[in-house]
Amino acid sequence: MKFIHIADVHLGATPDSDMPWGADREKELWDSLYNVIELCNQNKVDLLLIAGDLFHKQPRLRDLKEVNYLFSKIETAEVVLMAGNHDYIGPRSYYPGFLWDARVHMFIKEEIDVIELPKLNTEIYGLSYHNRDITEPLYDSLKVGKQDKVQILLAHGGDEKNIPMNRKKLSVSGFDYIALGHIHKPEIVGEKMAYAGSLEPLDKNETGERGYILGEITLDPIKKTMIRFIPGSLRQYKRLDLMIDKNTTNGSLVDKTKLLIQKQGSQHIYQFTIRGFREEDIHFDKQALLSLGNVLEVTDETVPDYDFDQLYQENEDNMIGLFIRRIRENVEQDEVAKKALYYGLEALLNARE
Repeated sequence: MKFIHIADVHLGATPDSDMPWGADREKELWDSLYNVIELCNQNKVDLLLIAGDLFHKQPRLRDLKEVNYLFSKIETAEVVLMAGNHDYIGPRSYYPGFLWDARVHMFIKEEIDVIELPKLNTEIYGLSYHNRDITEPLYDSLKVGKQDKVQILLAHGGDEKNIPMNRKKLSVSGFDYIALGHIHKPEIVGEKMAYAGSLEPLDKNETGERGYILGEITLDPIKKTMIRFIPGSLRQYKRLDLMIDKNTTNGSLVDKTKLLIQKQGSQHIYQFTIRGFREEDIHFDKQALLSLGNVLEVTDETVPDYDFDQLYQENEDNMIGLFIRRIRENVEQDEVAKKALYYGLEALLNARE
């Protein structure tokens, strides 16, 4: 049985809504889900697992109809989903009673339930959130033991406020696969357990690749689970350093950044940190870098490349000379000490002005 495991799609979220590219990102979350459905059809997948937070908040009826239409385009796979802490089933939720496509199965109860898929000889265990916070470790005591069926746990949580999990207990629970959601960073926890991570990165802290888990479970001749993470997001947040030296000018830094964006991919969203030792009288134009494309932040951590010997000779009898002497006497001249000296000097020289 082949499956795809996704989580934390957060349909309806508006990442970077105040940025020029923000208008595209809400639609991209839907596009990314559509791409997964296409992958299900291309790979003739048997099962699509959605481990919570399909929506960013409790969905409207029209949102459910839209996503159900996408699910109706699936040709071979059964879909099993649960509500997470963002799209939890509240008093006014449209989840209960919604008429899903015949291939779609949703956990509605807030207690552990089982969805049986006879055609796949598979049982899926899970529940749905009915409150934003659940502090009880609801999954830790689960045990299964049938060897003639595929048994999967669909689970959302893993921190203090959202169903704490003991990974050691889960690893010996007997499930053939544990499909996890809530933690947005993808992680293969073990041979039979994984966080799919968010399908698309949702804020600047979600750097690195995002995508889905592709897996297969066999019963014959022996039970075996094989999983791997597949990158598939339309964009990534990337934190990159721009290294400079005393010969770097504003123009050369702009050209260097353009080439870097071109090489890494213009669709990605960048956070740059300028690092190194610059000419004393140059100040880099961060706005020029922010205008180069999807650049979210530019931080300048450069320091002036002072001539310490000359500065000491000119200021031997004042505070600046004393500062240089004390640092040199008491701290080894490693990179950290050198930066401390630069920053301290810059503050003293600016105060003198």
